[in-house]
Amino acid sequence: MGSAKNKLSWSRFLGILHALMHRVNLGIVGCGTVGGGVYQAILRNGGLMASRLGVGVRVVKVAVQNRSKARAVKIPPALLTDDWRSLVDDPAVNLVGEFIGGTTTARSVLLAAFARGKSVVTANKALLSAHGEELFAAAEANGANLYYEASVAGGIPIIKVLREGLIGNQITRLYGIVNGTCNYILSRMKLEGADFAHVLAEAQALGYAEAEPSLDIDGHDAAHKTGILASLAHGFWVNPRDIYVEGIRAITQQDIRFASQMGYAIKLLGIVKKSGPVGRRGTPPVQVSVYPALVPQTHVLGSVNGVFNAVLVRGDIVGDTLYYGRGAGQDATASAVLSDLADAALDLKSGVKSRVPPFVPHERDGAVSPIGAVVSRYYVRLSVIDKPGTLAAITAILARARIGISSVMQPEAHEGESVPLVLMIHDATNANMARALAKIGQIGAVKCAPVMLRVENFD
Repeated sequence: MGSAKNKLSWSRFLGILHALMHRVNLGIVGCGTVGGGVYQAILRNGGLMASRLGVGVRVVKVAVQNRSKARAVKIPPALLTDDWRSLVDDPAVNLVGEFIGGTTTARSVLLAAFARGKSVVTANKALLSAHGEELFAAAEANGANLYYEASVAGGIPIIKVLREGLIGNQITRLYGIVNGTCNYILSRMKLEGADFAHVLAEAQALGYAEAEPSLDIDGHDAAHKTGILASLAHGFWVNPRDIYVEGIRAITQQDIRFASQMGYAIKLLGIVKKSGPVGRRGTPPVQVSVYPALVPQTHVLGSVNGVFNAVLVRGDIVGDTLYYGRGAGQDATASAVLSDLADAALDLKSGVKSRVPPFVPHERDGAVSPIGAVVSRYYVRLSVIDKPGTLAAITAILARARIGISSVMQPEAHEGESVPLVLMIHDATNANMARALAKIGQIGAVKCAPVMLRVENFD
């Protein structure tokens, strides 16, 4: 009788043998960081997946721009083509993986695959943000499916959580730290007292930030992901133009320090929550926003540092749940893609391509709340001349706007003529705060434009 180890190996062998009888042929379009990582991951753990699923995934063709280009990932020349259309048209390919990025050629790849009844796995959040509604409709019309777990938060299975794990819950709140570059920069600024420009330069040198970093630091990448999550959570497709977006470019070391003294960390948050008055048909609008916010250091999201991501989801039945992990990188993305490949393989094996539909619009009256109507608490930093009557003038403007102050902090140590004045503000609409701060900025003793950050206490 063999050892337990041999028995396990024999069982694994039988599982793989069975899987080979049920095999999915994958065509990969794009073999850069993501596509190459997926190819390597299949080589590494494809047998493990096959033994667990009873169906195998085999790469039969890889489309690249230049077949002779040297690559970190060694791919047999017989698998390579420089014509993605031939890959999509190949009858031997019954599942397509799109990993080229962008929103032009990638869109053409998906639509061509759907037209042939072939399902697609993608990690392309920009494409889904811009054309998701069209692509989901095309997949449904052609009896295909679209799998996109890797498009949001890397290795965190947040898409599966919203589509399957919490399907019996109404999602009342969702907060996400979904951009690792911004979280790395803000974490370094807090932990080391470094300035934004210095940390950004180091992040670029380490490969955490692109040479042209605006997609990350201006909040657009986080907005792509937040819009996808909002659409899934609330059952209507969120137009990216309706998402309010602020980045972290204006965050200073001074704000990091003052926030810390009051027990807060500053994080770039993607926020999705029902907000404002109920609409004509009884459906409250949904806030969908991305901006830097003060988060209590004692809250779990306040302790998420470095390049890690985290998403907090509150359901009306389950309460708060938290998902944490690496949000980017070759391996984290490949892990998410493998999850989608497993779902696609099982769907193809069972002959039901849309066992779990990619997106089902079920809220016809859904709408995104304009940022002006959103109610929040606020951190306000002013640079003022320290003379009698200045604080009284500021509080008078806020009082006339019916905006309450919860606390005032004026640090003793300062340089130059002006001094910082920090106000913590009670709940108010963004529109009221903007009007009040515009008036405060006109006071002669206020030397710079007011700095305003929102405060999230996760009530």
